[in-house]
Formats: sequence, structure tokens, C-alpha cells
Amino acid sequence: MSDTHQKEIDQLSGVETTGHEWDGLKELNNPLPKWWLYLFYATIAWAVVYWVLYPSWPLISSYTTGVLGSSQRAEAIAAYEAGVAGRSEFADKIVAASLDEISSDQELRQFAMANGQAAFGDNCAPCHGTGGTGFIGYPNLQDDTWIWGGTMDAIQTTLLYGIRSDYDDTRFGDMPAFGADEILSDEEIDQVANFVASKAGLETDDGVDLAAGETLYIDNCAACHGDALEGIQELGGPSLVSANYLYGKSLDAIKTQIHNPKNGVMPGWVDRLDPATIKSLTVYVHSFGGGQ
Repeated sequence: MSDTHQKEIDQLSGVETTGHEWDGLKELNNPLPKWWLYLFYATIAWAVVYWVLYPSWPLISSYTTGVLGSSQRAEAIAAYEAGVAGRSEFADKIVAASLDEISSDQELRQFAMANGQAAFGDNCAPCHGTGGTGFIGYPNLQDDTWIWGGTMDAIQTTLLYGIRSDYDDTRFGDMPAFGADEILSDEEIDQVANFVASKAGLETDDGVDLAAGETLYIDNCAACHGDALEGIQELGGPSLVSANYLYGKSLDAIKTQIHNPKNGVMPGWVDRLDPATIKSLTVYVHSFGGGQ
């Protein structure tokens, strides 16, 4: 780049140059387009008008309020307060209504679904998935396998007090560690696991005594899971013949769970969410289709 500091007339265009030259290219001293200048002047004029009409200039402890006294901050606060007031009105109705009344009232159900969806995304989705499909170790809320029951009342109780949480009314039902605590031998665990797998439609190991496994099941497992492996919801004993297993449906997963079971924990929300949100979540979760 070079700067000749000498203006001249460009031979091709007949326009005076600015005296600047870059790699043999000389800058022409063309005037700015008039439309661009007019637009630039208009923006300056608008800025002056804006300074007069609206808040604009900061002061030491405040700011100029403008002739109109308008404030987007004040408008946003007013809109927020109006929204809170409107939500409060519906929230009070949700609290006063029963779950069946909320479900049957179109206006209340619409509010509960919207409120519940927002609360689910903020509090439940990290474990149960955005659509409630769950993961290994986290229940799928769209299927028909409900350990503690899928009615709206059962869902609400689970939401309020959680599973194995610190609340006195929590859902609680631990499975013993039959292997880790040496309640059953490895051979016995293989027998009962293969018996359960056979009833669940899974392949079993060759040469395992399934009759012995059935006896072990009746003696150690039926009290919580039922004589027919159907599960007992009042005790939190999952069905062992359902299509879904919480910790994986395979023979190896069954053996692992019998030997040293995973007993998951869900927090209670009674002290974390307001009653209207708890009820809204109940209606929303029940709407997934797996509820009873």
C-alpha cells in the first residue's frame, strides 16, 4: 500500500482521486449516494426525536424519562404482574378442584396441561425424558408398567412424597440383596433367575433346575411380586411378566438385580412445588397414556 498524497484526475472515469493508491488501484473521490445521505440524516433526526420522547440519557442516579414517560421495563413488569395474577386465579381453582374435576373441566385441564408441561420440563425430564419415555433405571411414564399404580391419585402421591425419600409418607419398598447379603447362594440365584426368565418369555440357561427356582421364588419373592409374578403395587413389587423391566429385561439383568439390587430414589416434591403445580403435573403425566 502506498499513499502519494497527490490528487489527480482518473483518465478512464474523469473523477478526481483521493490521492490514495493500493497495489496500483487508485481510490476515486466519488460523493456518497444521495439516498444514503438522506437516510443517514433521517436516522440522526429520529435519534434526536427519540431522545426527547423516550428514556435515553443516563444520569448519575437515574435517567431521562422522556416526554412520553414510556418505559419498556415498566411495561414488562406490568405484563408479568398481569400474568401472575391470571395464573393465580387459575391456580386457586386448580387447588380447590379435585383431580377428576380438573380433567373434566376444559378450561382447568388446559391450564393444568400447560402448567404441568412446563413443570415437567424443568423438574422431571432430566430423569424421565422430555416425553416421559424414561431410561434404564428411570421409569417410562408412557407404558402400562406402574410399580406404584398409574391412577391420578397414585401419581399424585408419588409426586408429593417420592420413592424412598426422606418423607414419612414416601413410597418405600426395598428389595433384599439376596447375593450380597448371602441370603441365597450363587446356584440358588441362578435357579430363581432362570425361573423368572422362563415366565417372562426369556431364554434360560441349559441344565438349570427350574422347579427348584420356582420353590425359591415362592419362598423368597412371591410375597412382594405375587404368586403369578404379576406384581403387587401396594408394596411396590414390580410385575415380572410385564413387557418392561426397570433395570433391563434380560437373564443377566435379573441375576444382577437379585444378587445386589438397585433401589432407586425419587425426590418428594411436596416442599418444592406448590399444590397447583403438583396437581398440574399429575394431570399432565397421566395424559401420557400409560396411566390407569
